[in-house]
Amino acid sequence: MNKEVEILVVEDDIDINNLLCNILKKNGYKVRGAFSGSEALMCIEQFNYDIILLDLMLPGVTGEELIQEVRKQKFMPIIVISAKTAQEDKINVLKCGADDYVTKPFDINEVLARVEVQLRRYKQFSKEEKADNKLKHKNITLDRDSRQVFIKDEEISLTLREFSILKILMENPNKVFTRGNLFESVWESEFLGDDNTVNVHVSNLRSKIAKADTEEYIQTVWGIGFKLKD
Repeated sequence: MNKEVEILVVEDDIDINNLLCNILKKNGYKVRGAFSGSEALMCIEQFNYDIILLDLMLPGVTGEELIQEVRKQKFMPIIVISAKTAQEDKINVLKCGADDYVTKPFDINEVLARVEVQLRRYKQFSKEEKADNKLKHKNITLDRDSRQVFIKDEEISLTLREFSILKILMENPNKVFTRGNLFESVWESEFLGDDNTVNVHVSNLRSKIAKADTEEYIQTVWGIGFKLKD
């Protein structure tokens, strides 16, 4: 297991927080301690962590609320370490988005083992997610990580808007998008009925693709909008 891993320990009890941080550091992990839900939320917004160890009964933002906030945008494992022992509490927390639950008082070796297990799963998930970040259709390959598009192994240069339009169509190959759908997804603002903006970008995208391949990729569905051509 690669120990170049950053862990956030969220625990308001100073002794327990220090114990967890010190043991994790001795095992080669990079660790940061937070002593309230509010402090933890700020840390998560500013830095990327590989795993979170989380108490539930916290000042400010509660552990349950913190899990819900994290799960709106991040997928790192969350191990809850709590004095709450009721089965209902465990089930509710796992349903909220926690990956594991350890009750206090805990055995430190068990915590370390659970950290290893969750990191191993997360590492595998990340590999699969990265592998899945390339979209393919006929002769075209779109790489969501590098924001590159290749046709028959030849890269074509797209603007950010053109790339976004193509990505949306390739992610939903069977869906017909209205011009309003595309505008609001790509421009991230309200569509006010200006079809021309979308039409121009789709036309430019088609022209660039056509220079590399005679195959048609974007189908116009008359009266509705556009879709990826089968």
